[in-house]
Amino acid sequence: MQHLPHQLVIENIVQYKQRGKVTYSGSILATTALNLNYVKPYDHPSGKGYQRPVDMKRCADFATYLSKGELSLYPPILLNAESHWEFVPYDKNRPTFGRLLCNKKASLIDGQHRLGGIKLYIQETNSEINIPFIAFHYLDAEEEIQLFNTINTKGKPIGSSLSKYLQREADEISWISTELILRNDSPFNSYSSITGKRTSDRHITLQNLYRIVELLTKLPNLKSLAKEDKLMLSLIYFNAVKDHFNAEWMDYKEYRITHIVCLNALSIAGAEVLSSCVTEGKKHIDYKRITKAVKKLKNIDWSSSGALKYIRGATGSKALASELSIQMMP
Repeated sequence: MQHLPHQLVIENIVQYKQRGKVTYSGSILATTALNLNYVKPYDHPSGKGYQRPVDMKRCADFATYLSKGELSLYPPILLNAESHWEFVPYDKNRPTFGRLLCNKKASLIDGQHRLGGIKLYIQETNSEINIPFIAFHYLDAEEEIQLFNTINTKGKPIGSSLSKYLQREADEISWISTELILRNDSPFNSYSSITGKRTSDRHITLQNLYRIVELLTKLPNLKSLAKEDKLMLSLIYFNAVKDHFNAEWMDYKEYRITHIVCLNALSIAGAEVLSSCVTEGKKHIDYKRITKAVKKLKNIDWSSSGALKYIRGATGSKALASELSIQMMP
């Protein structure tokens, strides 16, 4: 399992110490890397295995990610050379820069799905890529297992809201949603959270707003508008709602208007209103018509103890949206 057919040499390696452990950092061709590691499965007879089975979907997803070219950056794979690799410096005056002489395969600690995706990618594209790696000169079995456990249990993935924020320059709905939080003239400015952390004051996340904008701009003649126009329509519409139901909008505890199920309903109904305000050919947008439509909303009991008390989920949003549409778009 660990044997190589012949010694492999990896050039341009930096040697350093990490918490007292000798460590190597560099890069290697994908075809070489795939033959230079082995995996210790969790059910290994020795009882010292720990790796989970490979999820081929994750590998395929990573291969797709690699197809994006220069934008597809990723962290180094992590290896344990188990003292089978020898570091040789190029120059005695620079003792930490040299080559690695690899006599046996290294144990793969982290990067199973990345390597699986890389294998698929180079097979499909008949290409070659460099893979960054970090290798410990030697970790014993317990240290290796503990490191794997720490990597896969202590690291917490970012939430959907922060992810949308980070994509705002590449995705227009993420950009519009972010602007609805950041702009002082937005009705969501004081009630929303970019990171996804909810508090009593900030109960609407960026992920929630992303869905709200999606629903509000889903109709064909709205989809093709510039993002700046979509933002302006969103601001005018929801500011009109806030102004028309100001007391309800300001009191999250007593009223449900800013609860997600109701905001989604307002977005579904609002899409029809906004669509009617955009002329054929999109040469003119009648912003005043939006405010007039919202002012038609009457006799809606938004109270938390009223008729809307029990509405939940997508079904509840659609039912409420039908009622709102009838009033705004008779």
